Formats: sequence, structure tokens, C-alpha cells
Amino acid sequence: MGSIAGWMGGVTAALLAGVAPVAGQGVVPGFANIFADHGVLQRDRPITLWGTASGGETVTIRLGDRSTTAVAGADGRWRATLPAMQAGGPYTLEVAGSAAAAQKLSDIMIGDVFLCGGQSNMEFQVKHATGLEVIPAANDADLRFVTIPDTSRAAPAADLPARAQWRQVSPETVGEASAVCYFMARQLRTTEKVPMGFIASEWGGTRIESWISASTLGKLPGFAEGLTAVATYGRDPAAAITADGARRERVWDGIDPAAKAERAFRSATFDDRGWATVPADDGQLPASDRAGLGGAVWLRTAVDLTPEQAAGGRRIQLGPIGAFDETYINGRYVGGGSVDWAWRNYDLPAGVLRAGRNVVAIRAVRANGRMAFGNVSNRLIGLADGGVVPLSGPWRYRIGSPIGDDVRIAPAPWEVPNSLTTLYNGMIAPLAGYGLKLAAWYQGESNAGEPGTYRALLGGLMADWRHTFAAPELPFFVVQLTAFGKAQTAPTDSGWAALRQAQAEAVAADRHAGLAVTLDVGDRFDIHPAQKKIVGERLARLASVVAYGRTGLRSGPEAVGAIRQGSDVVVRFRNVTGGLQRYGGAGAIGFERCAGTTCSFVDGVVQGDTVILPGANRPEVTAIRYAWSDAPFVNLFDGADLPAAPFTLPLR
Repeated sequence: MGSIAGWMGGVTAALLAGVAPVAGQGVVPGFANIFADHGVLQRDRPITLWGTASGGETVTIRLGDRSTTAVAGADGRWRATLPAMQAGGPYTLEVAGSAAAAQKLSDIMIGDVFLCGGQSNMEFQVKHATGLEVIPAANDADLRFVTIPDTSRAAPAADLPARAQWRQVSPETVGEASAVCYFMARQLRTTEKVPMGFIASEWGGTRIESWISASTLGKLPGFAEGLTAVATYGRDPAAAITADGARRERVWDGIDPAAKAERAFRSATFDDRGWATVPADDGQLPASDRAGLGGAVWLRTAVDLTPEQAAGGRRIQLGPIGAFDETYINGRYVGGGSVDWAWRNYDLPAGVLRAGRNVVAIRAVRANGRMAFGNVSNRLIGLADGGVVPLSGPWRYRIGSPIGDDVRIAPAPWEVPNSLTTLYNGMIAPLAGYGLKLAAWYQGESNAGEPGTYRALLGGLMADWRHTFAAPELPFFVVQLTAFGKAQTAPTDSGWAALRQAQAEAVAADRHAGLAVTLDVGDRFDIHPAQKKIVGERLARLASVVAYGRTGLRSGPEAVGAIRQGSDVVVRFRNVTGGLQRYGGAGAIGFERCAGTTCSFVDGVVQGDTVILPGANRPEVTAIRYAWSDAPFVNLFDGADLPAAPFTLPLR
């Protein structure tokens, strides 16, 4: 799901604002920031390049012995295309204007480029993966990678915030690479003898909606209002924040009968001298109050600012807070978070601070029975010149109304990791047009339990990225959710199983897509299983067949039908190498027969490429399902040691 560090720094107006266009004269011609020393460009297709220059200037672009020209538009942006090139290098890539010195990039290779996206399991680095012995042996100068910095934008950004850092794989660098993407590329390098580069664009804990463009997301039901709010945030952050504060206030009025009366607590003139004082050491309430805390708590402090500090105040930092919060300065709402124990950093609108006394008021809601306020050293006001003013207290508090653990306030639609379209805008849109061989996607944990919506979103994501990269047949490979969670002793509904099914259906509907099944390499105690090598190699298997056209089966056993046969049910499989195998027992486990919503386990008998479920054919049985659990125990594989894919099938 991702760590607090993944959200540290918050989602601020500065991050979400679109990149301003380049214009005017005197701009030294240069490439967009994705182009950098040691980069890899896609072979065997026209090479699109872009960058900036003075408006109207003609620039010359050279790659090896190839060259072309382009004219920068009024916004100072140019775009050019060079003819396709075969794999090779290294080359020098340069751009020059009529008078300005050229920008030169060195050690550019032509080969295959992969885009890897998703949440924390794609972000998971080689240095944390099982098999650390791979690091000392990782010497491959023709395998390169770049990690896109976490960037959230309210509108599509024209460029990355800084020059990309393409790195050659070595023992010194590989530990920082996406493990799944690295092991996929490493495996492909053994058969495809060309330079390769992978672009890792991922952010822990994020939802799929964050990675889809507004134009595509807007075609799906339920997102129009949120997308409008994100667009407003891009144009006028203060207005959007004020509107979101009003929304949250309406929610509180429905949750808490005391909410209207407690609005006085956020006022700068409210007298809180009768409230208890938070101990200064760690910001936690006394144990006696923590034990009885069943919901909200109000916290207040005051800070004196000079006129210069008041004018220069740009953000308030509060450190990690529990389930959710609303923060006010001098009675004005400045931000609210809805992610457990994520850092709260809120930009300050002009005029909210004043010279002299300023009052900060927070309504915080606990998480997991703990008080919802972090260490005192994390709380401060950040100034434009880089200075800070500590919010060292004293902090006073008042226990609010009991609030159940099931009560949640929906986050603002620009709030990472639950945002709409903002990560597409910041981490995919700036790469638009870059040549790719394939894309790999590892995400879904944060959308578990929403199978219907996810199937449409995943199909939309694949179409959206293909459009963005001008590659309508771009191979797109999806890592299916692995096993995680409580083991089940009886059949049950499973949000993770339903999400796996949605992933499988979206992939099955796309002839250029493939699914990597990973049930057998999960960890039911850890949402971040460390066995990434096998996952990467299964993606490479898909790529070898789908992207490179090599012979073989792209994946492992896949059920294609369940039929009645006498008193039994027969499940037929395809994509089986060397016959079905069952490990660790005489029968195949994990199968269920279902009569409506009531299911029961039934062991299977393996015969060739089929599994027979003895006695399962009863009149009331309408469906057969397999591995239908958050963390299923399964033992059905094929001769290539690939696990059978989970499924639910109607019984004919």
C-alpha cells in the first residue's frame, strides 16, 4: 500500500499547479527533462524528441548522423521526429539554435524501452527483494533505468520538474531500481540482445484513478464532480480548498450533533484557557485521556509572527495525523487530510497569517485506538525564504464526540494517494510521445473490493496510455494481486479475489494485454512480498510472446469452462505446459461449488489438462470458483511451475 514516506511532503498547491509554459526570447535550446545522459530511445520506430527554445526559433536536432529541424511555437516549445533507427549506440544527442550553444547529451543508446507503473509493489526496490546476491553481479551497462519523482499536478504538466537521472545497472545503482521492472528487463536481456531501458513511474498506496487522464476518466460514471474540483484546484487552489472545507463541514454536521456548536473552537477569539494542556514531550495526550478517547479531539495553539514572517508564510506542517483532520488558521480552513498517519502539509492562502498572534486549530480523529497527533518537532510554519517558525505550543486540547472507527470523510479529489488524474498529469503526461516497447502495471491493492469499477478503469488506463504514447497496439502486462490477508477455513466473499477477477476480465478483453498470476509468491502477513524476481520473470515470459513474438505459452493454466458430467463437474484448462500438477497432496485444493451465494469446498482430481470435482454436480450448484480468498492456499500448477489462475465460472 505504501509508507508514510510516500506521502511525506503532502499534496500542495505548488505541486499540483501546472508547469508554466516557456515563452519569450533568450531561452537556450534544450531537451525536455526525460532526455538525459545514459538514456535509451526506442528502436525501429520514428523517434520523437521535444524541448524548449525561444518562441519562433528554429532549432536543429542531431542524433548520431541523423538530424532534423523544428520551430519553437509561441509558447517556446518545439517537437521533432527523427527516422527510426536500429539498436545501437552510444550516440550523442544535441539541439542547437541559430546563435545559442547546443545542449549535448552523451551515451544515448537505441534499444527497447519499458514503462512500469503502479503502487508500492512496483515501487519496491531491488535492495529489499529476496535474493540479494543479484546485486554484486549486476553489471550491465546496456541496461539502464530512470525513476520518475513523485509529482502530483492538477493539470497535465508539459515537463518533469527536473532533469531525469538515467543510470546504468551496476552493483552501486541497481539496489534503487524497481525490483519487478528490473527482473523483467534482466530476463529479457538474456534473449533479446539489444540495449534496454525502463522508466519506473509509480507511487506507493495510490489508486488507479490517479493514473488516468481527465479526458478518459471523465467518460466513466461517477468522476465528473471530482474532476471539476481538481480543475478548480489547478486554477484557484484557495477557492477549491474553501469549497472542500465546506463539504467536510456538511459531513461533520451529519456525523456529530455537537459539530455546529464546536465551530467556535476554530475561531481566533475563542478562549481555550480552560482546556487541558498536551504534554510537551511527544504531543500525545495523557494516558488517562487516550484510554477513553473514542473519536475526535480539538487541539489549539497560538504563535506570534513578525510582519515579515506573516507575509512570508507559505505552508503549515503538522507531521503525521491519524484517520483524518481539519486544520484552521485564524478561523479559516486551510486543509484536511483523510489518509491514516500521512503527513499533513498545507499551503497557506494569502492573507491567512497576520503580524502578531495567530491561532491554529485542528480537529483530529484517531486511528487504531491511538491519539492522532505526532511529535512536536514535526509542527511548524514554513516561510518563503526557507526558514521555519516552530509551533512549539503550548497546545491545548478538548475531547470531542465519540466517532466510530467506520466513520470516514472522503478525501479531496486532489489528495494523494486517493486523487483523480493528478499522477497521470505529473508523472505520465510529461513523457507523452516517448517511444515504448511495452508497459507493465502492478497495482490494485488500494482498489480492492471495487471489482466492477476497476475493470472499467483498467481498460481505460490501457487505452489511455496507448493514446498518450501514440502506440495503439502497445503490449500491456498486468501483475495480478497476490495472496495477502487472513487465511480462511470456510468459503467467504473476498474483495481481493473479486479484484483479481476484474483484472483477468479486463486483460482477456484486450488482445494486446497479458496477465501475470502471482498467487504462489505472496505473503499473507506482508502486503509487500519480497519475491519480486519470479514476478518480473513472469512478466518477461508474457513480453517474450506478446511483445517479441517468440513461440510459447504466454502464461500458465487458465480455466475455460466447467461442465456437468454425471455426478461430477469437469473443469477444463488451457495454456497448460506438460499437464496439470498438484503439489503436496493427492488432490487439487482451493475449488468451491456454489449454489447462489452459498459455497463449499470440494477437492479436485487432476486428469491431464482437466480437474474433476467428484460429486459436485448437484441441481442447486450454479457456479465453480477457485482460489477465491484474499490469501488462498492452492497447489495446482503445470509442468512449467506456473500456478493455475483463480477464476469463477458458471456451471453449464
